[in-house]
Amino acid sequence: MAISAGDFRTGLTLIVDGDPCQVLDFQHVKPGKGAAILKTKMRNLKTGSIQERNFNASTKFEPANISRRDAQYSYEADSTYYFMDLETYDSYELTADQIGENKYYIIEGSTVSLMFFEGTLLSLSVPEKVELTIAETDPAIKGAPSTQTKDAVTETGLSLRVPQFIEPGEKIVVFSTDGKYAGRA
Repeated sequence: MAISAGDFRTGLTLIVDGDPCQVLDFQHVKPGKGAAILKTKMRNLKTGSIQERNFNASTKFEPANISRRDAQYSYEADSTYYFMDLETYDSYELTADQIGENKYYIIEGSTVSLMFFEGTLLSLSVPEKVELTIAETDPAIKGAPSTQTKDAVTETGLSLRVPQFIEPGEKIVVFSTDGKYAGRA
């Protein structure tokens, strides 16, 4: 069943030039003359690279048959991340390039979803919201409005803005899609 470029949605996986790709962002553009085009931002799941491509809205693609398995993050050594399958206890490795920005949202013992294409491990996906601990942040400014934010860094190295009342050592919830503060844990 072919997928039309006009039916794109964020997170969709499909075959582009023989490689599995995931749609990160897309925008329909209707120029004054000619057919509508679709501007897309896609991640190549084999290489991890992000590319911006334009397609005619009527272009057809084959869906990528991605299988997923739950795994537990074990540890990182020499830019290689190690995971253990929760059912078979098999061990899997991913490079820092394959993990990309997801490295900020995984801590030892957390559960992730490993993505496979035709039996080859490609990447991982993390939950939409993750719980992280604040490693460092400035002290609260006395008398500051409650809507004012300050810089903070989590245990994984993620830099983000948090409300004034958040202190080091506190657990917070972060959106993994954009790295923004979602609330206290």
